Amino acid sequence: MKKLMTALLFAAMLGGAVTGCSSGSGAVSATENKTETTKSSEKAATTASEKASETEKSEAAGDVTIWYYWETEGHQKALNHIIEEFNGSQKEVKVQAKYVPFADFKKQLSIGASADELPDLVILDNPDHASYAAMGIFADLTGRFDVSTYYPGPVNSCTLDGKLYGVPFGSNCLLLFYNEDMLKAAGCKVPTTWDELLTTAKACTTGQVSGFAHCSLQNEEGTFNFLPWVWSTGATSYEINSEGGIKALNMVKKLVDSGAMTKEAINWTQGDTMNQFISGNLAMMINGTWQVPTMRQEAPDLKWNVAPIPMDKKQASGLGGENYAVIKGGNEEGAVKFLKYATSEETCLYMMNAMGYISSDSVIAKKQFKGDPVYDAFVEEMQYANARGPLPEWPDISDAISLAFNEVMTDTSTPEEAAAKAQAVIDGIIKK
Repeated sequence: MKKLMTALLFAAMLGGAVTGCSSGSGAVSATENKTETTKSSEKAATTASEKASETEKSEAAGDVTIWYYWETEGHQKALNHIIEEFNGSQKEVKVQAKYVPFADFKKQLSIGASADELPDLVILDNPDHASYAAMGIFADLTGRFDVSTYYPGPVNSCTLDGKLYGVPFGSNCLLLFYNEDMLKAAGCKVPTTWDELLTTAKACTTGQVSGFAHCSLQNEEGTFNFLPWVWSTGATSYEINSEGGIKALNMVKKLVDSGAMTKEAINWTQGDTMNQFISGNLAMMINGTWQVPTMRQEAPDLKWNVAPIPMDKKQASGLGGENYAVIKGGNEEGAVKFLKYATSEETCLYMMNAMGYISSDSVIAKKQFKGDPVYDAFVEEMQYANARGPLPEWPDISDAISLAFNEVMTDTSTPEEAAAKAQAVIDGIIKK
């Protein structure tokens, strides 16, 4: 309205200027001059009003800024590609993306929230979703976006107190990777239980080769790989000092104490673990979907396959991936419009295949890989994949869990001692 009033005032001033500059030469009468001036003023005012209306409409539809943290050039190119397609498909919303380094992402979100300098849309790691939803910076998308065909795990990671605060971007999960030649040489079949895994891992451990490993860093990456042991016992992420939680810690201890799992895994990222596997230093590992393209490219002659993670009482895997979240109070409608485009089948398939992810939409995922047995196994495992959290204080709980299995692996604490310490932290959080 301010712009409209300014335009009208300007038009009126313009009309006065035209009247004041009349030559009075007798070509037109004063009355005619006044009439023409009035028409000119009205025309200018109408034009200004139309321009103001268009500007307001543009601001209402507006621009949408996305923050993301992907460092991989291929991921960035894929995102920019769909943004360009979306921008070219309509005129109401213009999307642009901004890279924020992963190490700074959480800090930038927190600072932005307090300074009211946030984007309209973010792509973030799913275990972090609940903590920001609890801060009140994400828009409630309940009833505004249909996730009825999405896998439960990814949807749960976007949900807090029964409300939907985001849309799953893409998902991945964990499986057991195994070297076919090494298992054959050891006379072993693919293990399906914990006991079988221990036996097979010991049989495959020779010289520089360790029978088994997974990333065991003392951070979220390590927690992600350890928790399937806990879930397989029937315990939850919040029940480390339980029969199941202690049993899971004891399983890791048995693997390490037998020499079948190297202690070096406490220093390995998931990428490091994959490199050890394709270099022939590991017979088996737990790892994720996103490693498959790299393994096929860098080790085309290596004979390997995947299988469910050996279980205790039930099959379990960890859910990884990212979510979209719309910032509350930003251009919510514009962001939702882009989300509907980005999650449509054709666009979703393009992004997932470019990034080695599984669509979080089960309908799309089931036909995503066209009979690729390795990826099909990951898609099948999605129904057993558990989300970490969702809980606003999940990062602190994750730290307690990763510290517990690190202390067990390094023989700093017994499984019982480590479980008790972790549980004290967890209880102090969830029982507030």
